[in-house]
Amino acid sequence: MTSRGPGKRVRKTPVERRHEIVTTAARIGLTEGLECITLRRVAEELGVQSGLVGHYFPAADKLVAEAFTSATMTELDGLLPEWPARPGTTGAQDGAQGPGGGAARDPLGALRRFFGLISSDDFDDVSRLWLNARHLSRYRPVLREHVVEQELLWCRRIERVVAAGVETADFRCGDPWAAAVRILVAIDGTSAYINTSEEHRAGPLTGVARAVAETELGLPAGALEAAAG
Repeated sequence: MTSRGPGKRVRKTPVERRHEIVTTAARIGLTEGLECITLRRVAEELGVQSGLVGHYFPAADKLVAEAFTSATMTELDGLLPEWPARPGTTGAQDGAQGPGGGAARDPLGALRRFFGLISSDDFDDVSRLWLNARHLSRYRPVLREHVVEQELLWCRRIERVVAAGVETADFRCGDPWAAAVRILVAIDGTSAYINTSEEHRAGPLTGVARAVAETELGLPAGALEAAAG
């Protein structure tokens, strides 16, 4: 980020500057809402003229869409790192193999970690962002394209872990893609109440998505619950 204080400014490359703009917009969208992303607001955060932001993003809708993708991709990489594609899976072309390869990785452990993270308060801002984006995408075609792309990518990440778990006999599932879709729908369904009934989620909504996943994968109740400690 460009310093606002005195001293010589370092000229950034176009790639660096564009990344900085998108990252800043993503932070605004994640903490305040996508409606708060404007060229002027991003410029103020960076300490530059709004014309500079407009040079990279003449249309604010494009910046909003890319900010959404940046925020959700960062979150997904933290929640469920890329898994090697298996032959015949839907997402065979959507990304590179993750660090460490697939042979030594633990599908059951990966999903336990995933559900542990999304059930924490740290996931609330991302839940709000998804809810916000789906509402706005009704009126913003560019954002809608990014939302659909991210929905499919999140499903593919889950599908690959499920498929790996079927191979290791951790899971029993005839259609990993369909299971991934239903699991993500369960996550989104419980997240839909994030703005209206947050104080009640410690009760009936706790563990709903995890329970759906356990049913889909032929696991006993509580199998995907993270170990205490």
